Amino acid sequence: MIGGLELKKIPNHLAEAIHWLSEFGKEVGGGVTRPLYSRPWKEAQEALKFWMEQLGFHPYYDPIGNLFGRLSSLEKDAPVILVGSHVDTVKSGGKYDGAYGIIAGILALKYLKQKYGTPKRHIEVVSLCEEEGSRFPLTCSGSGMITGAYTIESFSGLKGFDGVTFEDAMMEAGLGPFNQPYTVRGDIHTFIELHIEQGPVLEKLQKSIGIVETIVGQKRFRVTVEGESNHAGTTLMKWRKDAVRGAVSMIDLLYSFVKKYDEHLVTTVGQLFVEPNVPNVIAGRVVFSVDARHPSESILHSFCQQFLDGFNQIAKKMGLTVYSEQCHEVHPVHMDSELQSIVKEICTRNHIPFYRMNSGAGHDAQLFAPFCPTVLFFVPSRDGISHSPLENTSDQDLEIGFHVLTQVLHYLAYE
Repeated sequence: MIGGLELKKIPNHLAEAIHWLSEFGKEVGGGVTRPLYSRPWKEAQEALKFWMEQLGFHPYYDPIGNLFGRLSSLEKDAPVILVGSHVDTVKSGGKYDGAYGIIAGILALKYLKQKYGTPKRHIEVVSLCEEEGSRFPLTCSGSGMITGAYTIESFSGLKGFDGVTFEDAMMEAGLGPFNQPYTVRGDIHTFIELHIEQGPVLEKLQKSIGIVETIVGQKRFRVTVEGESNHAGTTLMKWRKDAVRGAVSMIDLLYSFVKKYDEHLVTTVGQLFVEPNVPNVIAGRVVFSVDARHPSESILHSFCQQFLDGFNQIAKKMGLTVYSEQCHEVHPVHMDSELQSIVKEICTRNHIPFYRMNSGAGHDAQLFAPFCPTVLFFVPSRDGISHSPLENTSDQDLEIGFHVLTQVLHYLAYE
């Protein structure tokens, strides 16, 4: 028994297994909350470990909490084909995000072992400990440690949004000690990630598989507009230094600039704070966020420079002051072209409609791509909804993705 669930009843069907895993961290409203090193996270990893053991996959944890299950080759020094995704969730997230890639990987290894026996290359399925950044202000810690993008020092002194340090959370989850050596994996030949799309493209285009060419680059800014607070009734419009008016003009300019670029450029103002935030006082200060994403580094840079220059011009014209601080940056990452071609050939051979696309969301594949040949492919998300209890993908689409994954693994590990 783990978390009140009888583990002997682990289902073999893909959709049922995804539902089974969602019981760890299940909320009354239907969502799943499973942040890194929490009790539901630990229970989910232990349940997956038990399942791997039952299937004979020799499961083991690394020091950070990534869980691996290996289907071994007879050749001890053969390279590793790694497949999987992340087990953590955002608060009140859906049951498919991350979990689908893990469950599909486990069932694919089970099928290959039963049908073809021992592979020529080792195959490992990984349940990556964290990708979402929903507990600590750092994302993809699992894949970051495997690939050497992070070291254990990257987490030293890091406090979660609940006030608990990364080190203490690790210890509470039964991992650690915090400073034990971590060796970057040198045996991984390929990384494969199967994921739900988390967007509407595949559904709208009626495609079953999305083959990702690039995970887009991202820049995020914190913009502060300063004016002068004053009485809303006694200050004539011509004498005002209204921070809200300035911020609104800047945001309108931001969205107008998007039209000058291609459809892959997206930008979002998701946060806005007004001070003093009183109905009868002219705002003296506004802080808002800008998130911009595009698969081309040069286009993203050009767009950001353009709107920042525009913000300065507006501030000067209105007698305001504007400060722009870049607080986050991720460079575009390209997936391996040969692996994309393998997925394309499998889809073509099986008459599966596919679409070559970019990913507007970040994934663990983003950390693996500079480290080893990496491929990321999607199945549709119903209504494009994700990070929500309403997240859903049809059983048929789940199965299609699973069969493509199985054939990719067979090609890479057996042929």
